[in-house]
Amino acid sequence: MHGNISGLRPAQLKALGNLYRRRIEPGRVGSPELARNLAELSHDVRREVGVLIDRRGRVISVSVADAKGTEFPDLRMGENRLSGFHLLHTHPRGGALSKGDLSTLFLRRLDAVSAVEVRNEGQPGLVHTAHLTPPGTVGEEEDWRILPPVPSFQIDEFDLGAQVSALEEEIARAARTRVAKKDHERAILVQIDQGEFDAEERLDELAELARTAGAEVVHKELVYRRNLKPGTLVGAGKLEELTSRAYHLDADLLIFGQELGAAQAREIEAATGLKIIDRTQLILDIFALHAQGVESRLQVELAQLRYMKPRLLGAGAQLSRIGGGGGSAGGGAIGTRGPGETKLELDRRRINDRLSFLEKQLEGVSQRREERRKSRERNDVPVVSIVGYTNAGKSTLLNAFTHAAEEPRRVLAENKLFATLRPTSRQGYVEGVGPVVLTDTVGFIRDLPKDLTRAFRATLEEIGDADVLLHVVDAASPGADTRLDAVNRILEELGFRDMPTVVALNKADAADPDTLAREVERTGGIPVSALKNIGLSDLKEALADAIGQVQRAELAQREEARERVAQYR
Repeated sequence: MHGNISGLRPAQLKALGNLYRRRIEPGRVGSPELARNLAELSHDVRREVGVLIDRRGRVISVSVADAKGTEFPDLRMGENRLSGFHLLHTHPRGGALSKGDLSTLFLRRLDAVSAVEVRNEGQPGLVHTAHLTPPGTVGEEEDWRILPPVPSFQIDEFDLGAQVSALEEEIARAARTRVAKKDHERAILVQIDQGEFDAEERLDELAELARTAGAEVVHKELVYRRNLKPGTLVGAGKLEELTSRAYHLDADLLIFGQELGAAQAREIEAATGLKIIDRTQLILDIFALHAQGVESRLQVELAQLRYMKPRLLGAGAQLSRIGGGGGSAGGGAIGTRGPGETKLELDRRRINDRLSFLEKQLEGVSQRREERRKSRERNDVPVVSIVGYTNAGKSTLLNAFTHAAEEPRRVLAENKLFATLRPTSRQGYVEGVGPVVLTDTVGFIRDLPKDLTRAFRATLEEIGDADVLLHVVDAASPGADTRLDAVNRILEELGFRDMPTVVALNKADAADPDTLAREVERTGGIPVSALKNIGLSDLKEALADAIGQVQRAELAQREEARERVAQYR
């Protein structure tokens, strides 16, 4: 017995308990006798009374509450089945099914929901019933079908069992068709706008991240909220709306542009029944998907374990959902790539041991990289680090500079975010300078997850060993200025903001002329097209000037040092 039963008399409590003994014919909404019992009790206690009935006709739960307050078993429904229960409850003040009744029907995937009107003296009136409709049904109500009300003595005439069987068969048929047609997870994206000027741009970037991870974006939602809800960020009403949209768009994944806490993710998942991913986990997943070398894999695993550790400890039953498996492009469902199920289910001690092991392994890799850097320094070859926002065209520019059209010198260049994670160095030639080493680095992104920044810090710090930075900006994409500023903020956090820098405004052939002119004036950048080899000579001249200034400054410092030594002697 559940709900607010305080203040009820012993006789009333006994009458409620007797409802557990009631049985109805399987496959029926209820019986006239049960409807009469519920109406009398509801009139007596002056509250809504409801019973949850399974498909065998047994009452398994009695609640003194409305539909939303009814106690439901903690069972996970199958993707192609309904819950196996239907709710029969009373409306003491009469009236048809409420919005709360229909929301409960949909969110709980009930077989049906019925409301018995209570008339004067506790007599049962009309019975209102609704059941779900298959995904894609077009009608007055997309999520459910409301049947014409019937008198309580006709409550057992509707064949609910046949309706449920037909509905589940239709859902299963649609699911089989879906599996045959799609090889990507279908995702709904949610970006919360708290008044930021670039909220729409952030939503578009989230869509590009989802596409890179292998998801098919079926809907994008920009939700304006000045103040976030503590538990669900967007509120229960918006979650119901998103759940309904996911039902009809056949989506199984909900991706938030904001980072979610462990409790928030669990609460949203419980409310929607969908898999929940936040932006940080999505970026970690993309890094895991694209990690190729030993070092990259170690760094990604380190970042994922740091992110997942507080979300796994004490998660209990939620662990059963986590694990590598089929689905999505690239192998494994989104959010499950990388360490895999066995590592994600480690206890606190084993997770800490694994973190320590990974950190030691990365220290060894960093020492070997340091030796390679010293070797380059002994050769006195200028180093240019190519930095920029992810997918700005850094790898394409490196290939164009070094004339690396084919393997093995060619660097992977794809129209995806974070296509390359491992820093790659190639030797090129700059007129007036001679041989130079060009290093392609990990792409940046605004609000780069802290776990990734920590894990890739050794890789990012290699930027500081360069003589000159070549900052590549995608001039053809909206918000080029905000992306440039985002990269500069990260460089400032790493302590490299004051290094000599040349700005390359890439994809100039596809950029708006007025926008390109403003960026040239604002940044002093060189318009280029790495893909079509446009403007590369001007860019090399700018690099030669920057490298020359650095070399002259270093020469002046050495001369000054020699003079001081001579004076001391």
